Amino acid sequence: MKSMFVVIEGLEGAGKTTAREQVKSIFLEFGVEPSDIKDVREPGGTPLSETLRNIIKDDRDDETLVDVSELMLFYVARTQLVVNVIQPHLRAGCIVIGDRHDWSTIAYQGGGRGVPKEKISLLKSIAIDDFEPDLYIFMDVDPVVGLERARGRGALDRIEKMDLSFFIRARESFLELVKENPRKSITVDANGSLDAVSSELKIKLREFLKHV
Repeated sequence: MKSMFVVIEGLEGAGKTTAREQVKSIFLEFGVEPSDIKDVREPGGTPLSETLRNIIKDDRDDETLVDVSELMLFYVARTQLVVNVIQPHLRAGCIVIGDRHDWSTIAYQGGGRGVPKEKISLLKSIAIDDFEPDLYIFMDVDPVVGLERARGRGALDRIEKMDLSFFIRARESFLELVKENPRKSITVDANGSLDAVSSELKIKLREFLKHV
């Protein structure tokens, strides 16, 4: 199997971490060696990007991180990860599984915060040019359900503390992206039980990989 960059997207509490393990298991079924499957997360994945992750998620009381600054920090972290980690893995023939990528920026900073799409597109073209994942897996969870799950994990970070309307707008943006990219995305209903979600994900991913 050729190298691939597969990204798992979704709101808070959508089960992306669990889905990542399921995705790994399917690639193993298709004969990929465990050592050729690499995990990355955004923001993060390199020393500098992890530092930026902490800045982005830290709910400071002495200064407000303005929306455009937040957007730029995400793309600085993303550029470091793409150039220093993801692209080298892909050139080496690996399967790279990402926890979030550019759809999260379009959904959260664009849909959620209202940053114009034109600004996001311009910054993306500067930061990573036309680099894109080969497949997006959208774990679609009702925002109310997702936030309840997130709260159950413990303390919330700065973004997780946004109000419900923010996540409703973000979900709408994710759904628009899925609609615009039917050939390189699959959607999984993430509202159900772990077994039900896992089964749907595996069925849809197997079907996609049969045609790669």
